[in-house]
Parts: sequence; structure tokens; C-alpha cells
Amino acid sequence: MKTNVGSIDRGLRILVGLIVLGAGYYYGNWWGLIGIVPLLTGVFRFCPAYVPFGLSTCAKPAAKTEPKA
Repeated sequence: MKTNVGSIDRGLRILVGLIVLGAGYYYGNWWGLIGIVPLLTGVFRFCPAYVPFGLSTCAKPAAKTEPKA
């Protein structure tokens, strides 16, 4: 698995996952377990939904340039 979730995206996914899980627990609703999905995609830095579209929110590596002579 190649990582395709960047740092900001990762933080938001973990935050949203925790909020949804907490809300599900607070209201006693099983639908709160859906928060596991963004939580796990944030923790593992891989989103399977990005793969078919070739998306990635990771920073691109800087291009190496040759020093000028």
C-alpha cells in the first residue's frame, strides 16, 4: 500500500472519526461506528477510494535540480 493521504487530510480524518465515534457513543447509536472508516484511513494514511481516481493528498517530492556551472 502506497500512502495517498497527506498530513492535513490525515489530521482531519482522525478528528472527524473521533467525533463521529464520540457522538455515536453519546447518543447510544450504532451508526457512530461509521467513524471507524475515516479514523482508520487517517491512521494508516491510505484511502482505498482514492485509488481508482489516482488521487493523492501527499506532498510531492521536490524536484532535484542540477547546480549551475
